[in-house]
Amino acid sequence: MKLNCDLGESFGAWTMPVDASVMNYIDQANIACGFHAGDPVVMKQAIKAAVSAGVTIGAHPSYPDLQGFGRRSMAMSDTELKACIQYQVAALSGMAVCEGETVRYVKPHGALYNDLMQDKRIRQTVMEAVAEIGNGKLALMIQAHPTANLLREEAAQFSLPLMFEAFADRRYTDDGYLMSRRLAGAVLNTQQAEAQVRQLLAEGTVTTESGRQLLLEVDTLCVHGDSTGAVEMVKTFRTMLNDAAI
Repeated sequence: MKLNCDLGESFGAWTMPVDASVMNYIDQANIACGFHAGDPVVMKQAIKAAVSAGVTIGAHPSYPDLQGFGRRSMAMSDTELKACIQYQVAALSGMAVCEGETVRYVKPHGALYNDLMQDKRIRQTVMEAVAEIGNGKLALMIQAHPTANLLREEAAQFSLPLMFEAFADRRYTDDGYLMSRRLAGAVLNTQQAEAQVRQLLAEGTVTTESGRQLLLEVDTLCVHGDSTGAVEMVKTFRTMLNDAAI
C-alpha cells in the first residue's frame, strides 16, 4: 500500500505549510491545479519538491471553486466538466515536463471526487476526460469502495487503469462513501486516524459511522494536507506501512 497526500494547496498569500515537511515520507503527491487552490508558483514548487524526493506526481483537479476550496458541488455540462479537468491536468503536466518529470495519475478533489463516486454520469465524464488526455498513460485514483469490480468495468470501457484509495482521516458511511465534512465526527483526530490505518493494514476493513465493518481493496492511503496534525500523521503512517511491508 502506498501513501499519498494532497499538496500544492497554497494560493497567493494563503499558505499551507506542509509540502516540504511531508514530501520525504510519501509515495504520491496529489498536486492542486489552480481551480480550488494552487497557483503557478506553488505548482512549480510542489513539482520540484516531489522530483527532488523521488515522489510520483499526480494531478489534483477540481470544480472551478477557489472561494469554496473545491468543496461545493457545481452543475456543469459534460462538455464543460471534461474541458475543466483536461485544462487543469494539462497545466500541471506542462509544468512537470519543465522539471523533467511526468504526471502519472489524476485524483479529483473535494466535491468533484465525492460526486463522481455517487453519480455515474459524472464518473463517466471524468473517466473519459482522463483517458483522452492521458492517451492510456494516466491512471485515475478514486475511492476504494465495495463496488470496486463494477468501477473497474466502467473504467475498462475507456481503457483506464484505476487506483483505489482509502482515507486515514475520514469517517465512512455504512454504504461505503465518506461522511460529509458538515457532520460531526466526519474528520478523524490523530488517534482515531491511527486506529483506522492499523485496522486497514491488519484486517483490510474500516469501521463505519454505525460500527459496521466495511471490507475495502486499497492501493493507496491518503492524508489530507490541510488536516490538523497532517505532518505527524504522515510520519506515523509511513512507519506503519513500512512495518506492515516487512
